Amino acid sequence: MTETLFGSNLVAMVTPMEPGGALSEPGLTSLVEHLLATGCDGIVVGGTTGESPTLTDTEAARLVHAVANLAGNRARVIAGVGTYDTTACIRRAMEAEAAGADALLLVCPYYSKPTQAGIVAHCQAVADATDLPVMLYDVPARTGTAIEAATLIALARHPKIRAVKDAKGDLFEAMTVMARTSLAYYCGIDELNLPYLAAGATGLVSVVGNAFADRNAALIAAVGGGDLDTARSLNAALLPLAEAVMRTSQGAIMAKAALTELGVIPHATVRLPLLESPPEHLRRLRDAMAPLRARALAVSPQA
Repeated sequence: MTETLFGSNLVAMVTPMEPGGALSEPGLTSLVEHLLATGCDGIVVGGTTGESPTLTDTEAARLVHAVANLAGNRARVIAGVGTYDTTACIRRAMEAEAAGADALLLVCPYYSKPTQAGIVAHCQAVADATDLPVMLYDVPARTGTAIEAATLIALARHPKIRAVKDAKGDLFEAMTVMARTSLAYYCGIDELNLPYLAAGATGLVSVVGNAFADRNAALIAAVGGGDLDTARSLNAALLPLAEAVMRTSQGAIMAKAALTELGVIPHATVRLPLLESPPEHLRRLRDAMAPLRARALAVSPQA
């Protein structure tokens, strides 16, 4: 049930932009078609990788509307609506629902560093504001505050809070919460996709998937089918790219660079305070992409 609410092979989509920083409609169309063609069944719009802090409310709603229209019934559209302001989150959630989102991604409030009780109240207030299912986003490296296991267990009692994007990386805690709740877990750290799937995660919310969602689809299928030898082989092939995208500079920067290398989007433009990749980073990215581009996928995403 939860898989149908959010999908399993989700991509944290970048926001294509023109050189001046305006949203790129042609780039968006090309990117969504690329994601769907490579096995993505859930598109996260306006999340961290989508440069959400630099998007206006109008742009965020426009993106959701455009992606929902492009995807149709081929993928779920999950709108990132989290900020440090509960009132703003509620407004964005309502606007995303009106724009056609299928679900919401709600990050732990950042900068404010609320108490765990405050996190519960915040998440419940946003979940109560629409009829959409909610995926919590636990990423303490960015927010400064982790959503503790007891808090996740408490929030799981809310009927609309159905899943977690886990970018904390505490696999023992994730397995504990999975065992004690019905929350679906999605790995939000590309470097740890395989262990999370093997431990029972429903799927992935991937940055690397912007470029190679077909490899992630094959990984999910291999683990689900119990073929761990194939899963380990797929994972090993993806690790250099995960390192290049996620550990060279910043995910949105490098994912856009990868998409321009593939010819999916025409420009790798990012908005300040982000900067485009320097030549040495692009060389590292190209080296990591080369084996994946040269070798056809050995396992069908539908296998």
